[in-house]
Amino acid sequence: MGARVGDGYPENPAHESTFTFSWNGQEVRAHRGATILGALLASGHRVLRTTRIAGEPRGPLCGIGVCYECLVTVDGKPNRRACVTAAKPGMVVTSGAVARADRTES
Repeated sequence: MGARVGDGYPENPAHESTFTFSWNGQEVRAHRGATILGALLASGHRVLRTTRIAGEPRGPLCGIGVCYECLVTVDGKPNRRACVTAAKPGMVVTSGAVARADRTES
């Protein structure tokens, strides 16, 4: 997979094809042509949402748009797959975290 995933992006002026977008209020750098998921993983972000009932953290699973584990909100539009959506300069991406469901204890 190379240095892009896991090692982050090197601080190098030669990477002039990079830009930033917002992830849950934090600035994330991406290479031109990268998906949202690729940029998030390279930046060290592994959790994209939490489960509906238990609030457990969830990360990407398939990475090819089949499993829908990477749903995020992009520029106010919910349920976008981060693994197949291109990152764009200035976009605002928020996690697909869902509120915990009310539970009754027995």
